[in-house]
Amino acid sequence: MCLAVPAKILAITPDQLATVDFGGVQRVISVQLLPEARVGDYVLIHTGFAIGVIDETEAQETLTMLAEMDRLAKD
Repeated sequence: MCLAVPAKILAITPDQLATVDFGGVQRVISVQLLPEARVGDYVLIHTGFAIGVIDETEAQETLTMLAEMDRLAKD
């Protein structure tokens, strides 16, 4: 099973690397597969690559579900 995690783009370099935020954790990922991605967009990240642009509502819903799954796993 594969999992793509939503993140918000904070910055994009000319070489198509983006700094993204995963709920307070920042990482650098590639946006080569999504030339239309812009700063402020939410994207789905899989293995270090942005694979799709999603709206903020969908991103927040997914992040909430992932947090709930983590909480339940710890119980």
